[in-house]
Amino acid sequence: MKRRRIFASLVAIFGVVMATVLMAFGATSSGSLSFTNMQLLRPDGNSEPEISIAGDGTMGIVGLGWLINGTSLWTGPFGSAPTFQGVIDASLQQPGKRVFGGGDADVDMGSTGTLHASTLIILVNPTFHAAQIGVSAITCPNAIPDFRASNCTSQVIDTTQSDRQWITSDGPRVFISYHDSGHSTLIHVQRSDDDGFTWKRVGDPIVGQGSATGEATFNNIQGPIVADRVTHNVYDIYAAGETGILKAKTADFDHIFVSRSTDSGGSWTAALVFHASMPVGLDNVFPTLAVDPTNGKLYAAWSDGHAVSFSTSSDEGVTWSPAVVVNLAPGANTAVFPWIAAHNGTVDLVYYGTPAASKDDLNAVWNVYLAQTTNDGASFQQSRVSNTPNHVGVICTNGTGCASGTRNLLDLFKVAIDPGNGNAAVIYTDDTLTKDSAGNPLPQIVLAQQQ
Repeated sequence: MKRRRIFASLVAIFGVVMATVLMAFGATSSGSLSFTNMQLLRPDGNSEPEISIAGDGTMGIVGLGWLINGTSLWTGPFGSAPTFQGVIDASLQQPGKRVFGGGDADVDMGSTGTLHASTLIILVNPTFHAAQIGVSAITCPNAIPDFRASNCTSQVIDTTQSDRQWITSDGPRVFISYHDSGHSTLIHVQRSDDDGFTWKRVGDPIVGQGSATGEATFNNIQGPIVADRVTHNVYDIYAAGETGILKAKTADFDHIFVSRSTDSGGSWTAALVFHASMPVGLDNVFPTLAVDPTNGKLYAAWSDGHAVSFSTSSDEGVTWSPAVVVNLAPGANTAVFPWIAAHNGTVDLVYYGTPAASKDDLNAVWNVYLAQTTNDGASFQQSRVSNTPNHVGVICTNGTGCASGTRNLLDLFKVAIDPGNGNAAVIYTDDTLTKDSAGNPLPQIVLAQQQ
C-alpha cells in the first residue's frame, strides 16, 4: 500500500495438504534476454506499478501517484510507448465525504474487451477527523484496443477498513479479493457475473480450513487472486504465521498457502505450498501466483528477504513441487518483491536484486532481474531487465515501520506476457531519475519490453 501497509496434518485432516520444509537451490544460469526501458515520467511521480496484457497485446498499466492521491493509468499495444489516460479513481466522490484514491491498485485486461481495475480509497469526513478505507471497482467496457475514459463506471464496493485488493477475471466473471484489515485480516472476495458492473460477497479463502484458518486469522499477508480460464477454478495465495508462536507477536509469516475454489468463490480448500523453519518471514513482500492460461498449471513464488523461491502444481493446486531458490549471485545475491507470469509453458519470474548480502545494506545497488523457465522450474536463466540501477540503499518491507527513503519502491512491481508473441513486459519503479521540489527522490515508473 502507498506509504504504509494498514495494520498489519495430512490431506485427510482439515483438507490442508502438507508440503516439504526442505528447499533446494535451482539450476539457474545467466540469461541473454534483452529489454528496451522506457520511462513513464509524470510530474507527480508514481510507484508500485502493475501491468496486464490482453489477448491482442493491449497493455493496461497502473501506478500510485506519489505527490497526488490517485491512480494513474496508461494503455497501448505491446512494443509501443503507452498513452497516459489520466487518474482513473478521481471520480469516486461521495456526498459528505472527501475520497482519496491511489492507496493500492490492480488492473486486469479481460477477455471480453473490458478493462477492470480496483483501487484502495480513503473516505474522509469533511472535518478530517475520521476516515474509512474502502475498495473500488472500475469497469471500462470496449477498452481493448481503444480505451475511452468516458466508457468507464466507478463504484465503491466495501468501506469496512479494507486493505490490499487484487482483481482477476474469467470471461464476464470478475473477482476482487482484499483484506479485512480492521477486524480479522481475513480475506474477503467479491464476484461479479456481469463483467464488473454489479458485485456480491462470496466465500473467504481462509475460513473453514481447520489449522490453516487458525494460523492465518489476524496473521497473514495476501497475494493475488487468480482465475484460471482453463479449469475455471479461482485461486488465492497468502503467507501465514505459526499459531501460538508467531501469532500476534511478529509478522514473520513462515507458511505459504494457496486456496482453491471450484465453485466460483463459494467455497475454498487450502493447500500448504511451503513451510519454512522459524523464524523466517516469507513476506518480502507479497507471495505471488500465476496460472498458465493454456494448460492450467500453477506457479508460486515468494521471498524470505534474501532468496526468491519457486514451486509449481500440475494438479490444480492440490500438491506442490519442492521449493527451489531461483535468484543467482553475484547480481542478485539478495532478492525481494517477486512477481510471476506464465503463458504457453514459459514462466517469467521477476524481482529486485542486489549483490549485497542484505536488503538492509545502506550501500546496496539494486537492479531488476527476470528469471525464465520453460521446464517447470527444472532450470532457469536470469537476465537483467533494467539498464541502470533503479535504487541505491535499503529496501524496507516493514510498511509504516520503514525509515524515510527506504520505501520509495513501495511493495511490488509486475511482469506480464504478451500472448501473441510470448515476450515479457516488466513495469517497475526507479527512484534515481527525478527529484521533488525539496530535492528528495521522486519515484517514477519504467516500462521494460522484451525485444
